[in-house]
Amino acid sequence: MPTIENQNLSQSSINLLELLRCTACGKPLNQQGSGYVCSGCQRSFPVERGVIRAVDPENYAGSFGFQWQRYARTQMDDAESRESEKDFQRKTGLTPTDVKGKLILDVGCGMGRFAEVATRWGARVVGIDLSAAAEVAARNLADREFVALQADVFALPFAAESFDFIYSIGVLHHTPSCEQAVKVLPQYLKPGGTLAVWLYSAYNPWYRFSDIYRRVTNRMQAKTLHGILRVVVPVVNGVDSTVRMVPGIGRPLSGLIRHVMPVNRNPNRKWRVLDTFDWYSPKYQSKHTYEQVFRWFESCGLEDLHVVEVPISVRGRKPAA
Repeated sequence: MPTIENQNLSQSSINLLELLRCTACGKPLNQQGSGYVCSGCQRSFPVERGVIRAVDPENYAGSFGFQWQRYARTQMDDAESRESEKDFQRKTGLTPTDVKGKLILDVGCGMGRFAEVATRWGARVVGIDLSAAAEVAARNLADREFVALQADVFALPFAAESFDFIYSIGVLHHTPSCEQAVKVLPQYLKPGGTLAVWLYSAYNPWYRFSDIYRRVTNRMQAKTLHGILRVVVPVVNGVDSTVRMVPGIGRPLSGLIRHVMPVNRNPNRKWRVLDTFDWYSPKYQSKHTYEQVFRWFESCGLEDLHVVEVPISVRGRKPAA
């Protein structure tokens, strides 16, 4: 394995020279100094702050970089909480037995909360993120079988049929075309490999008012929006809690508040602000139905399709032959 400064490759059994391909011409990459260079067109792929860079750092996912730099470990599992593990199981249907010893691609790894679960279960994970969140994931999982890349789902730097599993949880609906993002992924699955995605649901009308607010919020500077939400989220939750205690009309009024002023209501204070920011800040946000996702999977030749526990979660398998 190549040894690269500031990257945990020497501790990992993931053979990147076997996996990596040029995003411009598709040729294999060679190690050169502290990074990689295409063997064909000579395009360079530097390693900076523990992350292989395969995309322009200036892109539409900047708010996620801000988000995960600030909340670097807020949603990471620890001895007291296994919330991310529960989410991972409920949104992919995967178990420790499924992933142990497998090579997995985490599309939109953020700060590494789900890659932490998969590596804890014995998987080897390659995580990609369009934003600088990949740097946070590299730091958080420096002692795991994990490698981070800053890359675009529409131009992934990998050889075809490289991964046993690919999952993407809460990410592809933040791309310019969720459909095309989903359809890109099966080519990177080994025969018999599994793709699992979780997307925002189009069945629930609660987000209608938030879509109106998003016309403004997704144009705001991330720091400004975060500062506003740090005030707004506790106030809205406080008003909601107070109103719910009013006899008779409390619950209907609370329902109206939740409909008109949608904010996250996780019991954890930091999670409430983080998840609300995650909803209002991205440039792109689409919602989807099972019918849509099944149609996309089928058009890519995936079979054995399953609805997983949390809407909209779908899992499918690439034919073995």
